[in-house]
Amino acid sequence: MLAQAEDTRRPLLERVKFLAISASNLDEFFMKRVGLAKRRLAEGRGRPKQARDGYSAEDLLNAMRSHVVEFQTRQASIWMGQLQPALAEAGVRICVPEDLTESQRARLDHWFDVNVFPILTPLAVDPSHRFPFISNLSENFGVLVRPEAGGPRTFARVKIPGVVRRFIPLTEAAGGEVGDTSGPCSFVTLEDLIARNLDRLFPGMQIEEITPFRITRSAAVAGEEDDDEDVLQAVEDELRRRRFARPVRLETRRDAPDGVLQFVTTQLSIEDADVYRREGPLEYEDLFELASIDRADLKTPDWEPVIPPALKHLAPIDPDAPDAVPPGESIFDRIRDADILVHHPYESFDHSVERFIQEAAADPEVLAIKQTIYRTTPDSPFVRSLVHAAERGKNVACLVELRARFDEQRNVSFARQLEHAGVHVAYGVTGLKTHCKCSLVVRRETTDGVAGIRAYAHLGTGNYHPKTAQLYTDVGLLTADPEITSDVVRIFNTLTGNASGQDYEKLLVAPERMRPGFIELIDREIEHARAGRPAHVVAKMNQLEDEAVIEKLYEASRAGVVCRLFVRGFCTMRPGVEGLSENIEVRSIVGRFLEHSRVFCFGSGVDPAEEPERATYYIGSADWMERNLSDRVEAAVPVESPVARRKLWRTFDTMIRDRRNAWRLGPSGEWSPVEADLDAPEGSPERDGTFMALMAEAEAGRR
Repeated sequence: MLAQAEDTRRPLLERVKFLAISASNLDEFFMKRVGLAKRRLAEGRGRPKQARDGYSAEDLLNAMRSHVVEFQTRQASIWMGQLQPALAEAGVRICVPEDLTESQRARLDHWFDVNVFPILTPLAVDPSHRFPFISNLSENFGVLVRPEAGGPRTFARVKIPGVVRRFIPLTEAAGGEVGDTSGPCSFVTLEDLIARNLDRLFPGMQIEEITPFRITRSAAVAGEEDDDEDVLQAVEDELRRRRFARPVRLETRRDAPDGVLQFVTTQLSIEDADVYRREGPLEYEDLFELASIDRADLKTPDWEPVIPPALKHLAPIDPDAPDAVPPGESIFDRIRDADILVHHPYESFDHSVERFIQEAAADPEVLAIKQTIYRTTPDSPFVRSLVHAAERGKNVACLVELRARFDEQRNVSFARQLEHAGVHVAYGVTGLKTHCKCSLVVRRETTDGVAGIRAYAHLGTGNYHPKTAQLYTDVGLLTADPEITSDVVRIFNTLTGNASGQDYEKLLVAPERMRPGFIELIDREIEHARAGRPAHVVAKMNQLEDEAVIEKLYEASRAGVVCRLFVRGFCTMRPGVEGLSENIEVRSIVGRFLEHSRVFCFGSGVDPAEEPERATYYIGSADWMERNLSDRVEAAVPVESPVARRKLWRTFDTMIRDRRNAWRLGPSGEWSPVEADLDAPEGSPERDGTFMALMAEAEAGRR
């Protein structure tokens, strides 16, 4: 992510956005990974699952700090040395009050009086006032003050409010049109504006020291496993514990004086190794606000997803009557004709997956709807549709995964809303997270004059989340294949009825059958290679870490199987090592959209580049990670339509040819960018990368 912020080929505000994303990722890293390492250190457990890597928890924390210091130094250099000067040259200036005229400062101070001053709450610490609670990821000022008449100095904390915009346009402060940022504009940060007026919060006091600081708290207050009988109550208890979890990081400016820091670190029991003094903004995520200003000339043009070809010309859902059945052919008619593979965000999520559930809720012939929800939006159309279906008397069941990290509170609210509407809500299998993305619709139909029921299913790689469906690349399969839909019925029986020992016809379902199923598919490629036939494994995922799968891939490489792996995040295997993994190549595609889909291709005795429709393909919700394959309910579905298989291979082929967004993992574990081919045709992956090539293909389909 940080490399994207450095990439001068990207539009300027896109680079600003990537810098903010890098900081958001780092925050999550501290809450999850550093928090977990500290918990293990406190418990004296070291790293029992990965002890053979030679790292104790203490060693790991020291190594983490070294990398983080280097990373934050690079962030500051990009912001102060590259992006901020480039923004100023483009007419977007970040000013400090001292740079402004007297009249501009006066107008800013008046804006502060009206919009900020009433919200601020200074909290002093003295014999009658305890040290205040410092919330996670909050920005604060620590202040040391002394009475002007003399006396001991005391500490006070002022929280920078989260309800006020962080970049104040001077046009707004001057009484101009609120939020007008369409042309050249200047901003002052809320932090600087509050610092300028802090003395007004402490009349009769002399401010001796001001230190901005930011606290990160651990989110690893409990293990991933959970054997509580009442999962809902357990998650609510964990959320309360997490709010008061121990701090794992304090950030402040490099030149921050010691007085405030010593007081804060003592009160919060923060060790010196957890204090990060650095240059740059205290909160890089504030830059998301800056990246959203109205400057189309500094951004990548918006992408409008195309309607999947198989779903074109369906009557649109009336926005004034969203609960009515559209006239003419239904989405179920199209699915019954043939399986439909959808690829988001190139193809529309709302015209496919959202419509599937919305139309099912309105259709009087639909008898039952079942769906899993891991993450979704606060105003989720899926929740609305499930509620509407239940109110119409349909049998509606929903598996809500309450333990989806950082979405727990939202999912608790969804669960209660659904239960209140009469939806049968389940929380999954004890001890396992439910991560599979699947929906089932059971519909009453008449075929050849015989009345009966037919099931339809959607299985995908991404969440039922309309917002991330515009930002993440994911694939999904809409199908009426009776063997697949019967397997989905069995999954829901497991999730809602706590059944075990299910047999599945086509799906690979974790934790029982997914790892053995993938290993068996790799073994088949090893047999093809040893028999002299083409042998290929081409796979795309977010992370690769499962030891059993990695060892099997090493065996495949030694047997001569060509393994092309696209791993967007971390990867614990080493490709290209002589005698071990010469036939394995690992790449990561990073760019405009977050690569999130999990797609697995096995050659089955052919070269998929030459005969893509004869290869074996699966799509699913799981990465090849131990937690996914052992500790979660996951599902991977075979893609059997020749049209869909060719579509999946076109995506792989585009990624293989990518010379713009691709990074290559070397034998030493270091990533290096793959250089673009500037002589290649415009719009090709060799020159412009995966995203532009796939958008161009989708746009051609639209035309």
